[in-house]
Amino acid sequence: MDGIDQQLLSLLRQDARLSVAALALKLKVSRGTVTNRIRKLEDDGVIVGYTVRLRPDVQHDPITAWMSIAVDGNQTRAVIAALLGEPGVATLHDTNGRWDLLAELRADTLQDLAKVLERIRLLKGISNTETSIHLETFRLS
Repeated sequence: MDGIDQQLLSLLRQDARLSVAALALKLKVSRGTVTNRIRKLEDDGVIVGYTVRLRPDVQHDPITAWMSIAVDGNQTRAVIAALLGEPGVATLHDTNGRWDLLAELRADTLQDLAKVLERIRLLKGISNTETSIHLETFRLS
């Protein structure tokens, strides 16, 4: 990737709906160059898709939380199997350090999250948990 590709990606991050003509004008290259570069970036897997960002008040975002889990003895496999069957668990990660597992939890409301937490805490083989609710994401662009 060269400087033009970097600038092209920057422009597309700001507004992925910019026309090829508008991109070409901003980059001071031909429309064919923009089209070819976008196609190459897509083919190379640099651009993997396009998306829409909505105002936060338009679409309700589910609540996301992370639960650190300590497992009793060598019951890890049984706990993992039980957690994989829990609908509130979006992802499950094996970790090292103080906690044995890290679960990403999703719920539509705080009441739903409370029910997920209760079901998980009652699982046999879990000795301790600690949960943090996701508040905001910061991205580098």
